[in-house]
Amino acid sequence: MLRAMNLLATSWGRLTAFFLLYVTEGLPLGFAAGAIAVYMRREGVGVDEMGAFMGALYAPWGFKWAFGPVVDLLGVKSLGHRRGWILFAQTIMILGLLGSSFVDYSDQLALFTWVMVAVNGFCALQDVAIDALAVSSLKEEERGVGNGLMFAGAYIGQALGGSGMLYLASYTGSLAPAFYAVAGMVAVVWGTTLLFMREDPEVETMLLDSPDPGLVVREIWAYVRTGVQSFLANPAALAAAVFAFLPASAMALGLALQAALAVEVGLSDEQIATLGLVGAVAAAAGSVSGGWISDRTGHRRTLAVYVLLSLIPTAALGLVMHRVGWIEPVAPDQDGREVLPLLVDTFWYATVVYGFFTGLTYGTRMAIFMKVCDPKVAATQFTLYMAMSNLAISYTSWWQGISVERWGYPTTLALDCAAGVVCLAVLPLIKPRPDEPDETVLPAEPALT
Repeated sequence: MLRAMNLLATSWGRLTAFFLLYVTEGLPLGFAAGAIAVYMRREGVGVDEMGAFMGALYAPWGFKWAFGPVVDLLGVKSLGHRRGWILFAQTIMILGLLGSSFVDYSDQLALFTWVMVAVNGFCALQDVAIDALAVSSLKEEERGVGNGLMFAGAYIGQALGGSGMLYLASYTGSLAPAFYAVAGMVAVVWGTTLLFMREDPEVETMLLDSPDPGLVVREIWAYVRTGVQSFLANPAALAAAVFAFLPASAMALGLALQAALAVEVGLSDEQIATLGLVGAVAAAAGSVSGGWISDRTGHRRTLAVYVLLSLIPTAALGLVMHRVGWIEPVAPDQDGREVLPLLVDTFWYATVVYGFFTGLTYGTRMAIFMKVCDPKVAATQFTLYMAMSNLAISYTSWWQGISVERWGYPTTLALDCAAGVVCLAVLPLIKPRPDEPDETVLPAEPALT
């Protein structure tokens, strides 16, 4: 009876399925970058080590494009071409989360980092398989709302993994139950995928017990070659690649520095969880409104404004920290540590405002990348842009952790602002394809179609 139900057979079922699958994408990253990072700082892990940890978490997402040919060419027919990969990836994610609960993230940071990188690596593999399944399953009229629900699911997953687990830790007095809670939520979706989703065997796949490694390697090489050629054939596409690899605005208030500082200024788990939740809502609101505005005012010029706006909360926090003399990292358990209301208030408001402003940039950047993509290789080209954007997050988190330990918070925040505006030098070079208008400005009230 249960197996007779197939979510992929109906419109509401497909939308529900892809929403839930994207929730599982957000859970591990939100848990590691949110809840675990906070507890690392509480237990004395250095800001530079936290930065390296956060950078490592994002690294697999920068190379997820390599999974594409593997997912396309290999599969188990009895499980479904892409569905089998999703089940496999989720299984490793669950085992990795459960296994990581036995590793001390303060005393065995290197081992713990490798385990969580593996979890996020399989999460990235799952992302490729989910997107491929969505392309083949969603109807034309469902793709707009489907993509919206998928990104909403990722946001909710990150909020559950980060803020949700901090609330749980505050209630239980320990982060230990959170590992099982996150693994349990992924397991629920795993069961849903296994019992209530059945993929039609539309595409012939190679059986995993007799794959052709040479074919896979050749396909990956062809994939990379096609992507490189798409960049080199168009100066605007190459400029967009450079733009993707640069930080698109200040980034410190969304990475390890923010988690470390939240602990140092004396926020409780519940307060940090609430701040993370409010920041996520602000970012989501900024993403929607930013895209809507840029469609009507021109993407490049509007993005330049958004980038400059993102510097304001970062610079304001840096100035206040310099003013009150909070320069170096402070151990959370340091005796005589004074909590400064001005710094706490500035940190809170700066984080929320930053979330909204950086959200403004997200949809607009995606629109700019889409404008320069060659339709013949759009999927390859766009995926590589996203990969380079993830690498920018990875290396930014790494250098900021080192900078805080060497030069302190105010200097790091100033450097973050400086790095965030470098991309504006490249932005004028990213001109749309000849068949696209340079700056599309839509009417304030577009006609309904």
